[in-house]
Amino acid sequence: MLSIFKPKPLLESAESQSLIDLFLWAAEHFDSEYFLQKTQIVQPTEKHFPDRVTSVEEMAQSVFERVRNYAGLSHWPIQLSAPQHMPMQQAFPQFTFSGGLRGEDISLVSKPTQPILLSYNPNQINQPQDLVASMAGGMALMLIHHVGKLPPGGQQNLSVAADVLAIFMGFGTMLCNTAYHFRGGCGSCYNPYANRQAALSEQESIFLHALVCHFKGDQQGGKHLKPHLKGMYKKAQKQLNKILQTSPDPMLLALEERGRG
Repeated sequence: MLSIFKPKPLLESAESQSLIDLFLWAAEHFDSEYFLQKTQIVQPTEKHFPDRVTSVEEMAQSVFERVRNYAGLSHWPIQLSAPQHMPMQQAFPQFTFSGGLRGEDISLVSKPTQPILLSYNPNQINQPQDLVASMAGGMALMLIHHVGKLPPGGQQNLSVAADVLAIFMGFGTMLCNTAYHFRGGCGSCYNPYANRQAALSEQESIFLHALVCHFKGDQQGGKHLKPHLKGMYKKAQKQLNKILQTSPDPMLLALEERGRG
């Protein structure tokens, strides 16, 4: 009766459904088995990024290697390139794997003549969460190009799909924490060139991160979010619980069943 006092969900139903559709697209085409069995919820902590570095180049290489490994792409022909050596354009090479798409058990069957180059933004060295999120997004785009399956919404939704896939690969905390940047404060404190170009809003990123943590059974998914995002995360969890309890979607139900197994 007192419906005006009911808490508003984090997202409208149409928004939440479109994000679930993107999540299911990621699960269908980018190795749901690896996701369920191997994907970690990567956090901006010393546990996940323990390396000590003494230069910008070492920092970039360290983050690159960690992100590549957590994404399950250690056997992919990806190479970090310094920004000054990055070509303006590069053709995406053809290559194939045996034994899967991601993980330690796959083998590169047909090697490309040139590796896929991924660069970095030197301005992000002092904003490591932006650096991690940007590299995860870049590797997500590589996955999409290699598999060749466009997301719901097609080519125009590619940047959104890359963010979705990066969260699916376990980097949700960093994508959520860098989805928005406060532009106030003193001029010397704000460097717009260091900020990641987010395709998803904070609310959308949080919803997907909560969805990934649900299927991973991770109870600490919200621990390292920025303070103002923690309340959103709890709202997302409540909204997702209602959706998952009533959803007839066979793919969601199958993931739930496989996750428990």
